[in-house]
Amino acid sequence: MSVILGISAFYHDSAAALVCDGVIMAAAQEERFSRRKNDADFPVQAIAAVLAQAELGEADVDAVVYHEKPVRKFARVLESFAATAPAGLRAFVRGMPGWLRGKLDLPGAIRAHLPDLRRDCPILFASHHQSHAASAWHASGFPSAAVLTIDGVGEWATALVAHGNADGLRPLLEMRFPHSPGLLYSAFTDYCGFRINSGEYKLMGLAPYGTPVFRDLILQEVIALHPDGSFHLRPECFAFLTGERMTSGRFHRLFGGPPRRPSDPLEQRHADIARSIQDVTGEIVLRMARTARARTGESALCMAGGVALNCVANAGIARDSGFARVWVQPAAGDAGAALGAALAVASARGELPPAAGTDRMAGGFLGPEYSQHEICRQLDAAGACYELLRDDELIRRTAAWLASGRALGWFQGRMEFGPRALGNRSILADPRPPDMQRSLNLQIKFRESFRPFAPVVLAEKAHEWFDLPPAADWPYMLFTASLRSEHLRAPDPALRGFDRLQQPLSAIPAVTHVDGSARVQTVDPLRHGRLHALLSEFDRLTGIPVLVNTSFNVRGEPIVATPTDAWRCFCRTNLPLLVIGNCWIDRTSQLPDICPVTAAPPSCPDD
Repeated sequence: MSVILGISAFYHDSAAALVCDGVIMAAAQEERFSRRKNDADFPVQAIAAVLAQAELGEADVDAVVYHEKPVRKFARVLESFAATAPAGLRAFVRGMPGWLRGKLDLPGAIRAHLPDLRRDCPILFASHHQSHAASAWHASGFPSAAVLTIDGVGEWATALVAHGNADGLRPLLEMRFPHSPGLLYSAFTDYCGFRINSGEYKLMGLAPYGTPVFRDLILQEVIALHPDGSFHLRPECFAFLTGERMTSGRFHRLFGGPPRRPSDPLEQRHADIARSIQDVTGEIVLRMARTARARTGESALCMAGGVALNCVANAGIARDSGFARVWVQPAAGDAGAALGAALAVASARGELPPAAGTDRMAGGFLGPEYSQHEICRQLDAAGACYELLRDDELIRRTAAWLASGRALGWFQGRMEFGPRALGNRSILADPRPPDMQRSLNLQIKFRESFRPFAPVVLAEKAHEWFDLPPAADWPYMLFTASLRSEHLRAPDPALRGFDRLQQPLSAIPAVTHVDGSARVQTVDPLRHGRLHALLSEFDRLTGIPVLVNTSFNVRGEPIVATPTDAWRCFCRTNLPLLVIGNCWIDRTSQLPDICPVTAAPPSCPDD
């Protein structure tokens, strides 16, 4: 058996992935085990988890492949410093120890962390965007496709158009640092007071509260956009080349003041800025997608890279690019590059099975799972009180609980790979109560009240509720769609900005954003057996085939990984019920000194 271990590490979202005989066996992010959000350390625990999932050890690995080429990246860092010296001296000095301690000697670092690797096990390197592209095309199941990767920066590339077919994966066009869609969006994320590499979701969620009044200003003063989607940043607006901050004084003057501090209130200006950069980003990626279609002639598009997690932009591509099918890698960021690196090597060795027309991601459920015995063992050790229910009783009681207008923690099967909870490490809720969205944000997730929630919907009924493309199969929560008009309610024209949260806009207001859109996840019985059964029973009780689905975590922490993590998070939130496997855990049945009746917001930094 061929065993290929892919690794991403040392920047953000470290991860490990295992490909055996061309089949994706397991993948996981280090943050889920270390409990440090966006953990960049070497993924020791993630590697152990993926090997354990396949019942293998370090000595069984035939090749280790890293997700980028560090020497090329270091050359870019040196060249960038030389071009801006001495302005970036402090940042350069701060960054050097990390390079000298391990980033430049990756083979040494890998063997130091994995002492049981065989001496003849090669350590290989794929370029960053090659890894992203491979994670998209090889995992999509398409026999041929256009491939588009967009992120901040790898070695030098910031965006790539490639063509995948029987001859392999061939790069066609590349955009290079410092001109970067990811860095552009991150600069506006930082300016609006959100954390880079985790706050981009907030900026996207904030955008519908605003109007694109700054769109033309961005296109005239901040970037020069070309017809093929490439662009040039205007350097006088940015400061990230010196490593001190993302934006410059000129940028601040253009947009009406200094960057917002995280503790400052959000103003309508910030919502308008968010909407403006979202519209510009959507235009950039749409032009890139059209260019990919023109250059390849393909009817299918695969996407990866951090910007491919922008579900609003993805919806524009699905609607307007001319591609019949668009597939986005659910772990599109740097975590997924670990998987892409492994797939790239498996492909080069001729080990990948023929494309079957369906994706190879197993619904995204590639992490560890826990037997019912292990779940009970961990809950007993934590002092939890629970009932153990039969499968049919669990589904009936859980659906009835949700249908009464409540929420619960839901922990089942294998953990998801990627930034989204897709129904196995989730908080689920009834989407009908008008106050559910606010309650989940403030009382359970302890985060900003404006942030939207996504719906999970029965795949067979999705077109009855949402305006989807005819062949839409959207199991990964990576596209937005409007609710069908018959389910929407006319907005109050007198309400503006954040006041629009006061008005329920549909029969399922908890998952309807203020612009009438939703980030849709379709649920089918093959990928989501137990969740599909739960949704079906909820539909039978309520006539609504939709539930709220959000990640099982609170602000500032990663999604839960183990039953113990789920129990601890449950005790820290105000969730009234937790379902782990077949264990029913009612908050009112717990000892108050172990699981308090009312939880206080966590004292953790904003995410």
